[in-house]
Amino acid sequence: MAAARNLVNLKDVGKGFGSRPVLRDVTLGVSVGDRIGIVGRNGDGKSTLLRLVAGMEEPDSGVVTRAGGLRIALLGQRDQLDGGRTVREELVGARADHEWAADAAFRAVLDGLLGGVGVSGLPDGMDTAIGTLSGGERRRIALAHLLLDRPDLLLLDEPTNHLDVEGVDWLARHLAARRGSLLVVTHDRWFLDAVCTATWEVSDTAIHQYDGGYAAYVLARAERDRQAAARDDRRRQLLRKELAWLRRGPPARTSKPKFRIEAASALIADEPEVRDRVELLRFATARLGDRVLEAVGVSLAFGERRLLRNVTWRLGPGDRVGLVGVNGSGKTTLLRLLAGELEPTSGTVERGATVRLAHLSQEAAEIPGHLRVLESLEEVRGSATLSDGREITAALLCDRFGFRGERARTPVADLSGGERRRLQLMRLLMGEPNVLLLDEPTNDLDIDTLTSLEDLLDGWPGTLVVVSHDRYFVERVCDDVYALTGDGGLRHVPGGIDQYLVELHETAAEPAALGRHKPPPSAGATQRAARKDMRRIERELERLGRREAELHDEMAASATDHVRLGELNAQLGALAGELRSFESEWIEAAETAEGQ
Repeated sequence: MAAARNLVNLKDVGKGFGSRPVLRDVTLGVSVGDRIGIVGRNGDGKSTLLRLVAGMEEPDSGVVTRAGGLRIALLGQRDQLDGGRTVREELVGARADHEWAADAAFRAVLDGLLGGVGVSGLPDGMDTAIGTLSGGERRRIALAHLLLDRPDLLLLDEPTNHLDVEGVDWLARHLAARRGSLLVVTHDRWFLDAVCTATWEVSDTAIHQYDGGYAAYVLARAERDRQAAARDDRRRQLLRKELAWLRRGPPARTSKPKFRIEAASALIADEPEVRDRVELLRFATARLGDRVLEAVGVSLAFGERRLLRNVTWRLGPGDRVGLVGVNGSGKTTLLRLLAGELEPTSGTVERGATVRLAHLSQEAAEIPGHLRVLESLEEVRGSATLSDGREITAALLCDRFGFRGERARTPVADLSGGERRRLQLMRLLMGEPNVLLLDEPTNDLDIDTLTSLEDLLDGWPGTLVVVSHDRYFVERVCDDVYALTGDGGLRHVPGGIDQYLVELHETAAEPAALGRHKPPPSAGATQRAARKDMRRIERELERLGRREAELHDEMAASATDHVRLGELNAQLGALAGELRSFESEWIEAAETAEGQ
């Protein structure tokens, strides 16, 4: 069988910033059909690698070569969208509505990211101005634009940021089925397993290559550390916990690793469960008693919008719960109710007498900027006691969460947004809470930091509620899943996120199935629908008329520029075709509305 064609090659590539080298002597390639996940600690060079591949950065040494005619598209962590354009202009351009709406691939992307062809998730649909959108909405638009452009090589930097569990699930299925090659930087470990056929780890200026997704990478890294007699005992212990979790999870997590698994598996032959649930429950009950949080008959409305309707939810000592639901269903609102930051419209929220609650919100808490990282932790507490009686100091917690050595003495004012988020979480943990409410705790954390957080939570005796789009994290730290139904209700999902997504897809398919079997509409209903179509078409005709006038003005102003005149004339021709199409539709709708 012929070898796959190489798209991009890096040979002896080096790159640094100031006196700090990021990559050194890197040689690797990307071939047709590759789907490669890139992992590593924050700041180790993952985003730099993507920019080198895209040609947006030049190497300090070595050579980057690309196949002739290769189309590359990069989604960075900050979008390049023009706030003065509309969603229609960004995604559709000059294409007529009937053209793009009839394109199955186009519809699939809009369904997965933007609520369908009508873009129902945005206030003015396709005509919404990009400048009015939130960061998450802009992220979805930028991602949709790249997917619709269908490049040969797609480069994605943290594409799951701002996506909910449903959006991440759709994106994983879309990318796994997509033709073309992919490089993706992500800390979402479930996503890595679902999408990627290979993993690159950026570490200490080098890139280590592994076959398979995240599970295969963990096994291979453990084997590499075993063979090298790794010096870092803490790192080995965390790897063993990850292996134990993967070994006890679904068989798909360890499928098709192209290396000898037996040596890695031997590391965990006698490894116990990642959490001793019985012991944790005993400690939690001793610290919390029988009553923790009880929301009884709770309803909450903002104007006419009702987020919660007569919800009753009792959380006991040691409960570890993941909370899921579509965007806007009220997950963050429910956490704020439990935390006492909001009062319900009706019903009651009661907390046990011994509850010490900590709430990690999505907004970054203000931390005095003149303090250094270690000082800001010691301001809360110098040390905290774990469930087994061991004491963890502020300095040790800094080390666990990536503030090592001199980094622990960095002024808070100099920290990045992601580092502030990490510090906010550390300060909560040092307060020794016995109830934790975590809203998107994995944002801006790299995989090593996530693993440290999970290890810390393994020995934390208390009640935990997590809202997160990171499916792996939810499955790893939680024992139960509850779902907000979108109509104000809350229900237990015993089968976890897998069951939740299956039921969500089945619910979405029901209206289409009902539509195929429902009786034909009455004549009156048909006429009403036709009159509605007339009003819609009239709005489109008005829009196209305005655009036609603008084109005529532009042609008059460009009378001496023959190239520009030709472009404008082509646009006018396409516009005339749209006008004729809408005029024909209007005549048909008018005849139906009049009962002819």
